[in-house]
Amino acid sequence: MRQRVVLALGGNAILQPGQEGTFENQKANIEVSAESISKIIKAGHELVIVHGNGPQVGQILRQNELAKEEVPVQPLPICSAESQGFIGYMLQESLKNRLPEKNVATVLTMTEVDLADKAFNNPTKPIGSFYTEEESNQLAEEKGWVMGEDAGRGYRRLVASPEPKGIVEVNVIKTMLENDIVVVSTGGGGIPVARNEKGNLEGVAAVIDKDSSALRLSQDVESDVLMILTDVPNVYINYGKPDQEKLETISIEKAEQYYGEGHFSDGSMGPKMAACIEFAKLGKTAIICSLTEAVEALEGNAGTRIVG
Repeated sequence: MRQRVVLALGGNAILQPGQEGTFENQKANIEVSAESISKIIKAGHELVIVHGNGPQVGQILRQNELAKEEVPVQPLPICSAESQGFIGYMLQESLKNRLPEKNVATVLTMTEVDLADKAFNNPTKPIGSFYTEEESNQLAEEKGWVMGEDAGRGYRRLVASPEPKGIVEVNVIKTMLENDIVVVSTGGGGIPVARNEKGNLEGVAAVIDKDSSALRLSQDVESDVLMILTDVPNVYINYGKPDQEKLETISIEKAEQYYGEGHFSDGSMGPKMAACIEFAKLGKTAIICSLTEAVEALEGNAGTRIVG
């Protein structure tokens, strides 16, 4: 049965931990991802692909820092847009080479946030380069940045991670889906924008959680399935312990129970489960599975499924 699927790619699908962020490494990872994604398209489903961009934006910010004496430094929303462009290009090329008959396009996507969101009062998302404590204090004074220590590795700039209110280009994306176009959208959670005092959209220095934006997009385009791809085949409770248990098909109530019991960490499976629980409350199916088992998961034969 043909379904409309919003598919969220984890960061490892583009750059794996410990890898150097070269074009060659990222393209090789994208090729692996495209091989699995192409099978979903061949199965006849409508598809929107959302991807992470954390390492890539970090690289762009680092380039800004190193070249600041020669090239004007660009603000964070511009860096986010740059990453959407080049990751989208790699996905488009890889999918088009496998499916020359299909139309594939990247939509440079803005995600609206609210400046009244409490996240702006407590920036927690580290971005960019590491600095010494002295450098950190200087940047806080000169640029007004909020700085914080990151896992004992040094000090980094901290920005807000607000909740997404809506996907600005949603009508464009829906029109493309209705015309059988594979869409790459909302990369890195989308370029954060907010309404200024005149009611106009304006970029803001923030990072939106990719899984939260994938949920928002799924709601806005009325998708049948929200699928989050990871580097593990299932979600587990008691993960890494002798009594770890694989989750297959579970109810919203059971998923909320496990979430409340603290089985899913904030920096890993937590945001994914939170997004899937909210989507399942619409009476639809949310799936978390490995990249290599996406088609099987859509058929109900792999992964963790949360059903309403």
